[in-house]
Amino acid sequence: MSKLIATVFGVGHIRPAPGTWGSGVAVLAALVLHYLGGFPLLFIATLVVIPLGWWATAEVTRGQDDHDPSEVVIDEVAGQWIALLVVSFGAWHAGLNPLALYPGWIAAFVLFRLFDITKPGPIGWADRRGDAWGVMLDDIIAGIFAAIGVAILAFLSHAVMGF
Repeated sequence: MSKLIATVFGVGHIRPAPGTWGSGVAVLAALVLHYLGGFPLLFIATLVVIPLGWWATAEVTRGQDDHDPSEVVIDEVAGQWIALLVVSFGAWHAGLNPLALYPGWIAAFVLFRLFDITKPGPIGWADRRGDAWGVMLDDIIAGIFAAIGVAILAFLSHAVMGF
């Protein structure tokens, strides 16, 4: 069960770029969750996937030299969902179809991948921890950075430029 969770039901085995595949699947899953229960369901699912991902990652990497194998992508799901919370909240609060805010979904995906790949500042620090919590934490922080970026872009688009 831990391998299924850690690899997001095998998505982590897709090559090339399993992290990007994991993030893409996370975006689709977030859309489904939003359609089923709006922002509250996505928020709760995000809170659940973080400890679940930590547990699965710890189980899968126990006794291995590689603390962050590329097939483990549950961390991408957690981080990507955090990045998408801003967009989901905006759509839910305004009573909009979430796809009406498609630029935000795209921005959240791109910004999350950018921060997750480049690992600036605290993201890199978390990644260097060398344990299952570090695997999850670097993506959680990347998701927070991406969510802030999405919020700034939404503000610029809506309040400054009037779109």
